[in-house]
Amino acid sequence: MNRTTPLILAVALFMENMDSTVIATSLPAIATDIGTSPIALKLALTAYLVALAIFIPISAWMADKFGAKLIFRVAIGVFMLGSLGCAMSGSLGAFVLARFLQGMGGSMMTPVARLVLVRTTEKSGLVSAMATLTIPALIGPLVGPPVGGFITTFFAWHWIFLINIPIGVIGIWLAGRFLPEIPPEPTQPVDVPGFLLSAIAASGVVFGLSVVSLPALPPIIGAVTIAIGILSGLLYIRHARRTAYPLLDLRLFANPVFRTAISGGSLFRVGVGATPFLLPLLFQLGFGLSPFQSGMITFATAAGALSMKFVAPQILRRIGFRTVLITASAGSACLIAANAFFTAQTPYLVILAVLFLAGFLRSLFFTSSNALVFADVDAAQTGQATAISAVAQQIAVALGVAVGGGALELWSVVTGEAIGGQSFTFAFLVIAAITALPLLLFARLASDAGGAISGHRHERTVTEEPQRL
Repeated sequence: MNRTTPLILAVALFMENMDSTVIATSLPAIATDIGTSPIALKLALTAYLVALAIFIPISAWMADKFGAKLIFRVAIGVFMLGSLGCAMSGSLGAFVLARFLQGMGGSMMTPVARLVLVRTTEKSGLVSAMATLTIPALIGPLVGPPVGGFITTFFAWHWIFLINIPIGVIGIWLAGRFLPEIPPEPTQPVDVPGFLLSAIAASGVVFGLSVVSLPALPPIIGAVTIAIGILSGLLYIRHARRTAYPLLDLRLFANPVFRTAISGGSLFRVGVGATPFLLPLLFQLGFGLSPFQSGMITFATAAGALSMKFVAPQILRRIGFRTVLITASAGSACLIAANAFFTAQTPYLVILAVLFLAGFLRSLFFTSSNALVFADVDAAQTGQATAISAVAQQIAVALGVAVGGGALELWSVVTGEAIGGQSFTFAFLVIAAITALPLLLFARLASDAGGAISGHRHERTVTEEPQRL
């Protein structure tokens, strides 16, 4: 594997992951400029998520049909066009459409980047490569809000999107120059009914959850679209069982390691997905900090994530996937629960230490679970595994934000209190409990699961050999 491959892919994904959250602090300025309200403009956030949900399932087929490297470069180009459209938008409709176009590009960038990495990396080097690729997903959402606030305050909100143009051009050139060529794979005709059903299912659930957690529309609309999404998902399962070449091959779930990696990883993301949503609210509403101060504190999580990259392969080689995932799940749950007891009087050093360690464990979990997805998957099935994993991650993160916001609202409704310290305590304890649930799944893994990737099984064999002599 070319050592520059994970870095090139990570830079492109950082652009996407940061941009998906960078506009959060800039909504009021954008709304004023294009003549709408910040609440209505939150539809632009939802449009981006819906585009991801619709087009992620077809990303594997596109990569196999036309070549993963080509599709990755095209995806960057589409993302750039969407960015340019956002910067030039003068109305709510134009801005929403531009964000949808951005989402189309983003839907191909993340899963196809992971596919490129898996197909160009030996299994023994996959953990290290995944560690590099995981960092943008953790740092992007954390630096997005403070960067967006800084650009909007000292320049103009248009530069939030225009800055993607030179980055994208460099990314396309680097990908063309340094990424290895990956020839197209033999493909069957696209599963059109499966694409339509999966698109309605994933977008219905993601859109509904986004409406519930970001009240730009009446909540009943969110409930109805979630129901439609779930019904479409059930119809897709029925369709996939009767189709020889479904768009998303659910037969992969017969593999116990793959099934555990997807289901355990999704549960974990539901829990930790609410944290980037809740922490800034706690610091700003509960502690009275500014958005910039809040962003600087939460950046400690990103520092922890960065430090993990250098030790993840050694940790997995020493103790294996099962122990790492159990430990990371338990530790992350405890640290999220610790957030519930933060007060305005809590020393900043204590908060920073908790967030740093949380970032480390979270990044270690994501690196491990993302790599474990491919541990027992044949080379021909990597495209399917990538697409299924990406869809599951998208739905889990959207569900996490909805659960976090719902827990805040539930406490307020039950107690009659305004959103404040006690409601945040309740919300953090709820998501901490959800984050601990994967323990039940990972405890059932074999001790040497994924040994070909982590190297744990090999080391155990070597150490046991002298005992047999």
